Amino acid sequence: MSRVEAHAGARLGGVLPPYPRARPRRLRLLKPLRDLVSETILDPGHFMLPIFVSERHSKPEPLGSIPGNYYPPESGDLVDLVSKALDFGVKSFLLFGYPSRKDERASRAYASDGPVQKALRHLRRELGYEPVLATDVCICNYHSEGHCGLPGNCRFGRCVANDETLEVYARIAVSHAEAGADIVAPSGMMDGQVAAIREALDREGYWDVAIMAYSAKYASSFYGPFRGILDSAPRWGDRRSYQMDPRNAWEAVKEVALDIGEGADIVMVKPALAYLDVIRLVKESFPWIPLAAYNVSGEAALVELAAREGLAEKAALLLEVLTAIRRAGADIIITYHALEAAQLLKEGRIPF
Repeated sequence: MSRVEAHAGARLGGVLPPYPRARPRRLRLLKPLRDLVSETILDPGHFMLPIFVSERHSKPEPLGSIPGNYYPPESGDLVDLVSKALDFGVKSFLLFGYPSRKDERASRAYASDGPVQKALRHLRRELGYEPVLATDVCICNYHSEGHCGLPGNCRFGRCVANDETLEVYARIAVSHAEAGADIVAPSGMMDGQVAAIREALDREGYWDVAIMAYSAKYASSFYGPFRGILDSAPRWGDRRSYQMDPRNAWEAVKEVALDIGEGADIVMVKPALAYLDVIRLVKESFPWIPLAAYNVSGEAALVELAAREGLAEKAALLLEVLTAIRRAGADIIITYHALEAAQLLKEGRIPF
């Protein structure tokens, strides 16, 4: 037995037998062999496509910071986009709203004719319940000050008021459920947000609407393109007082445990690519609950920039990134590249 084999056997607790003739390369020589023994399956059914529905655009307009993505208006173009995705095997969608105006009450977030509410009703009317429709529940896109919670005062000065914000989240979630959402996804990282939303949904008779909690959402620099798209950067301070510290991993386990206890049906780690260790840690700690990972706008932009500068072949890089997220333990990948990746998979253009 070689020293390499002995070392591997020791690390695996002695489970690697002393096979002096072992040649792992035998199973890598041909693609059908590699496919036969691959450990990770990447399928469009695991993807969730974010969609931005805008009250400010009358026709589809490109999202400059995320090439290949658009603001679909609340019309047939939205139906066409979802229908195309369904044809490629992408069945799940996460809706974000871009309101015509923002105010200190974030009123367009829970208005019955708000952008997300109108889009939900339109999609249900045209496509029924074929697509799985999830909605982002937060106020950063709708509030005049750009924070995920209502402004308040703390002992050290201005801050985000946690409990007052929960009432708004509950109101938004109920309005989304009324409009036809399958899943509501609170993303503001307020303490108790899952419990408040679950109680409100159950009280109003929407016990069958699931909650996908942004449980471990980090205060990340990878959100820049998204904030530019929806003009949702905070007007004062930052979000470090409620989003997670990038230096912490075990804290994510605590956050996930709390959300499960409050009634979350799906939990999430965000961002994804820069936090693969956290995805793995959460999945190993809670293997029974579905885990989503959000491959965020900044991560998508890195793929686009690398391809544009000729630093990598885009298809290979994109599928490698998504495979890594799945391999780490994600059951659901929220990705702006869902359509492109699904098309590559459908065409069999898998570079591994």
